[in-house]
Amino acid sequence: MKPFRPLFALAAATGCLLATPAFAADVVRHKIPNSTFPISAAVEIPAGKSLVFLSGVVPPVADTSAPKDSPQAYGDTKTQTVGVLTAIDKQLKGMGMSMGDVVKMQVFLVGDPAKGGKMDFAGFMAGYTQFFGTKEQPNLPSRSAFQVAALASPNFLIEIEVTAVRP
Repeated sequence: MKPFRPLFALAAATGCLLATPAFAADVVRHKIPNSTFPISAAVEIPAGKSLVFLSGVVPPVADTSAPKDSPQAYGDTKTQTVGVLTAIDKQLKGMGMSMGDVVKMQVFLVGDPAKGGKMDFAGFMAGYTQFFGTKEQPNLPSRSAFQVAALASPNFLIEIEVTAVRP
């Protein structure tokens, strides 16, 4: 019997795992050749690793003083992106992982009425780069971004789903 296994089992059962930046070190992230764009061209996951698929996350209310069902309550694309990625970060930490363990991201953007009905990709990137490609968290996921007709609420400009690998 391994001496730390009971402690780990107890911590896992009670949800008390520490969310340290123990990024999956043997995951291979392939850079985009001749580019500084903050995504990976591809990510390789070695055999035997667990993949964790997070359901799509939508933005929380950002301005509680605005009417709850108004666009102002949720903010612009950058504000919504930061809110969604903060929620994903919290969910991953609760599972003993971190944003550095994200290997795939799918981003669904609604056309912003303030941008003539076009997705605000620059606003999304302004929020995204606060979480990925930083000195503290340099790991970049592979990623796709799509403009979609609508999301569950007419006030949502973004929904993100991610796949992470357990370290």
